[in-house]
Amino acid sequence: MAERPPVRHEPDPQQPDPWARLRAATPARIGLGQVGDAQPTRAVLAFQAAHALARDAVHARLDAAALAAALADPPAIRVRSLAPDRPTYLRRPDLGRRLDPACLPSLPKGDHDLALIVVDGLSATGIAAHAPALVAAIKARLPRDLGLAPLVVAEEGRVALGDEIAEALGARAVVVIIGERPGLTVPDSVGAYLTYAPKRGTRDAERNCISNIHRNGGLSYAAAADKIVWFAGEMLRRRLSGVALKDDQLISLTGSAS
Repeated sequence: MAERPPVRHEPDPQQPDPWARLRAATPARIGLGQVGDAQPTRAVLAFQAAHALARDAVHARLDAAALAAALADPPAIRVRSLAPDRPTYLRRPDLGRRLDPACLPSLPKGDHDLALIVVDGLSATGIAAHAPALVAAIKARLPRDLGLAPLVVAEEGRVALGDEIAEALGARAVVVIIGERPGLTVPDSVGAYLTYAPKRGTRDAERNCISNIHRNGGLSYAAAADKIVWFAGEMLRRRLSGVALKDDQLISLTGSAS
């Protein structure tokens, strides 16, 4: 007996697509259709391509020299964590949180209000794509009388690496701009973590986070910079960060919650 061809469940052009409104409201993969017991080939290939982009972003190495030159004039200071290479960094998160002691002499101790530190994190692709424009937007909004530490680019780093770097620089607060874990929708998103009185051993509850900064429907550079500068100012004014510092930026600017 000849094998029957797979049954195709394609949308009826005479009937409205019940998933259309939901697909327009979210990048999630919904209402993809069906061919027999499987998804359509187009949906499968799109998923595989998104997965490949996310994997590439995780394993990509940051061109730290090019980024340092693009971020500042003179170029930003380059440092690295204790993770000697990318595979070790991915297997040993603890090493990505510690500064290589050989980098300490390159971090001049001073008396600074704020340190900006750019870290590759889990998406060097995102940092390469977004960090220069985001840093420029932040610096353009900072008060002229704020004491800014030398800009630093860190390789194979986690968020906590910024605490040790900022402590070495003598900064009262730190903003760590880092590549976020890639997803199947956005492989190049970055986040900003802000901490007052950074030092080794700082807990995650003592940080504020602004995430999902990217060009594909995420938080814009301008909006992210506005939030980062507001948080930085409030951290320095109130001398605190983390769960004790709430995002009441709109209330502060308008004078009311309405």
